[in-house]
Amino acid sequence: GVEERNLLSVAYKNAVGSRRAAWRIISAIEQRERSNGRLLNASVAYDYRLNVEGELRDLCGSILRVLEDGLTGVAPCVQSKFFFQKMAGDYHRYLSEISEGGEKEMAASRAKSFYDDARATASAGLPATDPLRLSWALSTAVWNFEVLHNHEEAIAIARQAFDEAIAELDSVSEESYKDSTLIMQLLRDNLTLWTSECEEQKASHPAED
Repeated sequence: GVEERNLLSVAYKNAVGSRRAAWRIISAIEQRERSNGRLLNASVAYDYRLNVEGELRDLCGSILRVLEDGLTGVAPCVQSKFFFQKMAGDYHRYLSEISEGGEKEMAASRAKSFYDDARATASAGLPATDPLRLSWALSTAVWNFEVLHNHEEAIAIARQAFDEAIAELDSVSEESYKDSTLIMQLLRDNLTLWTSECEEQKASHPAED
């Protein structure tokens, strides 16, 4: 049911979220110490980062086995199917963030595959104002912009989701109105920021004739 689905999501999100935050902090410290020539400190940070990466890989692998072996194929309704497809995409994305080379590319490819499946599921059965559908657009747009550096794709995903939701805003249910409009605001904020950044980059690197 929905309650069990949400409990599963929250349990893993809390466990993985704290480690993702720790990984980013440790990575920043490692790079800073290395650039400042403090190699012993960098080495300690490196070892700690590997430990956190190991924990992240175990957690992500655990939930992905559950999702890929069962839940994504037999989810009872459109919303649940979308929820699990997006969730599988999220955890492959988390793996791509801490990986390098071919492993990073493989995890990113798996994330994109699940996100594409989720997009198709949402388009077939979820309104544009559905908070789950909007959260998918937000997370995939951010991932494309910040991790994959696919800036145009990120802006396209965010703009389409925002425009489609605006067009249906009058029909949004009262129970989801607050969540939907909050995510729409985040989409709009990102669109404003990203568009500005891209324009600044183009101005500083004008195309040659």
